[in-house]
Amino acid sequence: MFAIMKRELLSYFTSPLGYVFVAVFYLFSGLFLFLFTLSNQSANMESVYTGMFFVMMIMIPILTMRLMAEENRQKTDQLLLTSPISLPRLVIGKFLSAFVILAICMLIFLVYGLVLSGFTSVNWAIILGNMFGMLLMGSVFIASGLFISTMTENQMIAAVGSIGLNIGFILVDSLASVMPVKFLQDIFYSLSFFGKYNEFTLGVFSLSNIFFFLSAIFIFIFLTVRVLEKRRWA
Repeated sequence: MFAIMKRELLSYFTSPLGYVFVAVFYLFSGLFLFLFTLSNQSANMESVYTGMFFVMMIMIPILTMRLMAEENRQKTDQLLLTSPISLPRLVIGKFLSAFVILAICMLIFLVYGLVLSGFTSVNWAIILGNMFGMLLMGSVFIASGLFISTMTENQMIAAVGSIGLNIGFILVDSLASVMPVKFLQDIFYSLSFFGKYNEFTLGVFSLSNIFFFLSAIFIFIFLTVRVLEKRRWA
């Protein structure tokens, strides 16, 4: 598992993708910090987090699009499928490689919090809540993007499909609001990713919400393993 993770991390940083991803993430976060916080002489980074959430939603599919699609295109997936490593370890290794890069990106918010704390008091519960919430939601995006990447050998299709799925996660609340039956509304609201993410942005750490995100990650990793198992025995 860790050998796969190391291999994927090296592939990110032996090509421009890893550097560009981190640099673009830091660029947008710095721009939003200047526009919405520093220029207003405020310590409120709510707009920064909101903007970066949607940047993350678009950027993570670019990070995950190559995880399996490139293997499928080059036919190296057959080597992986016949290697001694178990499929769950293979999938988790690839997942962790993208997660590590996302975690590196999240560290910038700690830096911003430390900088702002030198001039005014900051609410660390809000900062840590947003970081943790974005890590969990980003992990769902990674797991779902890995699943989509496994289904195709075209990286562009994998990226577009992942972006579409990410938008679908966010639209669950909107679908719930137009449901004509309260029973259906309750079901859709219980599946709301954005609603549960929003609680973290308020500094509220709920075990039920953490379990919800971890369950979604597990489901997509499980589905990815099932697709690979089917391909192995085809």
